[in-house]
Amino acid sequence: MDKIDLFKLHKADYIAPKTPQTCYVANAHYLTINGIGGPGEDNFNDAVAALYAVAYTVKMTRKKMALGDYVICKLEARYWSEKQKCLSEVDKSQWNWQLMIRTPATVEVSDIVQAANVLTDKGKTKSVNKVKLIEHEFSHCIQMLHIGPYEEESRTIEQMAAYAKDQQLVSIGEHCEIYISDPRRIPAERLKTILRMPLSNSHGS
Repeated sequence: MDKIDLFKLHKADYIAPKTPQTCYVANAHYLTINGIGGPGEDNFNDAVAALYAVAYTVKMTRKKMALGDYVICKLEARYWSEKQKCLSEVDKSQWNWQLMIRTPATVEVSDIVQAANVLTDKGKTKSVNKVKLIEHEFSHCIQMLHIGPYEEESRTIEQMAAYAKDQQLVSIGEHCEIYISDPRRIPAERLKTILRMPLSNSHGS
């Protein structure tokens, strides 16, 4: 049986040029974990570790049971605020986030529960019990490739916002990222991150 690679199968969702473009990302299955605070804080890093631990445990368990093999997808993240529409106006400590890893539709909730139990028995972070399996549709978005440090994303976000205004498109106030590069292996100036701005169904005036 061939190994499934969702990143390649749905490559249209992850093609992002160095200039803003619109795209449509359909409903898909994701492993997720939610939290509050700035990226890179301890609880955020703990959540990343928990999400990957569950993802790889589910993958290897299903492979051993001859239920199919697949490539673990790139880490994605959604950021939003309950208080303000624009994240730049909110302290990072108040950011809501959801970390996501796209997963095959054949993966079931029972797989997640079993993986969390196995990892808990091994003494892994208790956050593995917070990992959920959901369906999510990003729908219509503006998407663009950012090259460089995460701290310099504002210049790319400004281009996306200007494009939205020019095209009379309205953001829902959510900021999303797909981490193409591994920051542990790639210099900050060469990091590739897809930035995604989900749009409302309403047009600007």
